[in-house]
Amino acid sequence: MIFLQMHNWLFKPSLPLGDGGAFAMPLKRCSRRASGRLSLAFLAAIYSFSFLAGSAKAAVGFSSSAFSHDTVKTLAEELSKKPFKERFLKIERSGAPLTYDEYRDIRFKKDKAIWRGKSSAFQLQLFAPGGLYNRPVEIHLVENGKARPLPFSGDHFEFGKFITQSRPGIVEQLKSVTPLLSEDNEHPRRRNGTAKDGPALTYSGFRVHGFINNRTYREEFAVFQGASYFRAIGYLQNYGLSARGLAINTAQPTGEEFPYFRKFWIEKSSRRAKSIVVHGLLDSPSLTAAYKFRIRPGRDTVIDVEMTAYPRQKVEHVGLAPLTSMFQFGRANSRHFDDFRPAVHDSEGLLILNGRGEWLWRPLRNPLHLQVSSFVDENPKGFGLIQRNRSFSQYQDLEARYDKRPSLWIEPKGDWGKGAVTLYEIPTNAEINDNIVAQWKPAVPLEKGQPRSFAYRMYWGTGARGKKPAAIVSSLM
Repeated sequence: MIFLQMHNWLFKPSLPLGDGGAFAMPLKRCSRRASGRLSLAFLAAIYSFSFLAGSAKAAVGFSSSAFSHDTVKTLAEELSKKPFKERFLKIERSGAPLTYDEYRDIRFKKDKAIWRGKSSAFQLQLFAPGGLYNRPVEIHLVENGKARPLPFSGDHFEFGKFITQSRPGIVEQLKSVTPLLSEDNEHPRRRNGTAKDGPALTYSGFRVHGFINNRTYREEFAVFQGASYFRAIGYLQNYGLSARGLAINTAQPTGEEFPYFRKFWIEKSSRRAKSIVVHGLLDSPSLTAAYKFRIRPGRDTVIDVEMTAYPRQKVEHVGLAPLTSMFQFGRANSRHFDDFRPAVHDSEGLLILNGRGEWLWRPLRNPLHLQVSSFVDENPKGFGLIQRNRSFSQYQDLEARYDKRPSLWIEPKGDWGKGAVTLYEIPTNAEINDNIVAQWKPAVPLEKGQPRSFAYRMYWGTGARGKKPAAIVSSLM
């Protein structure tokens, strides 16, 4: 039996939010039609666990400590020498995970934004735990070379009428969690014996706001939430495809393994800074890894990624720079779908600039069965999932605006050696399912106890980089 991956987060936005921000969750769009993208295997695994934590030790009062990227690498290496431990947030009372509508009714308060004001070019807004987001994610802020933890506080969120009426117990729990004075203090509800043991209640991720479309107010341009997923947009674009930190055992009979970011460190940028730096500690049964993301918003939002993996065991099926997208149908096969729109996809093709300088274009398909295609190469110069057609008439969807979805181009730094750009196409009958995965699969496995480092640049925007081919395929009829 082949277990397929969760191809995106349950809730995925297409419209970035400005300083006024609305939902404390990433939304693909506001309609129920596109309430999220997921795989049944991932849902089955996650829904078997509770999704919120009982109160535990919070981090207010923790002293700041010196920080650099070497700090993350040291933590990752030390963690790799210990057995992997599953970490899930728990709720005091049993109950089903929050639904899509319940979770979207938890909103981050815009006046609580981190670095709100003029002291930094960027601001952060945070996501509450709940629903599929049931792993503890620790967030630290870095200022002047010192890191301090950011404890969870229910005061940062507004709770709408819908969740207040449907889940009053959970609302009360989230509201009552306030920062403690020191790490040695027990939360009073734990002292009373009413809370289950478990990790401290934490945020589930964050989004970054900055000046991307104008210099008048800050708008959202990047999000980190759910396993190792993250995404970004360029100038005047809407969210579409996603990226991940790492992919392990994609479409293997043993089932896919989903690494997740368990900690983030976010550096405060200056008032005139053009970029923001995020560090991440990734964990999974097979390995740990230290990441550094330098994010620069613009016409194409550029993310420079540095990562070092520390394998706990031999990892034969690893995917570097994995991309996740959706292709339901294009103009060539729209007749197979009862839909007024001529095309429905976040990406329409895989583009590769191989190590020999040759351009390869592979149109995407929605196959009847799982299809895996490998493009063997050595030291690739670039690859990505591309949305070529930018005319509204190609899609005719005023809500989804597929014409505004970004392309994502990966540009390796240094020699990546032998391997293959691997494309996975998974059948789907609905646009809410991300069914396309593309990644670089090294020919040489990761060996236990042997760190491996990789670096690459990501362009979220209009398409590929490098000398273009003389002609391209504009459409298939």
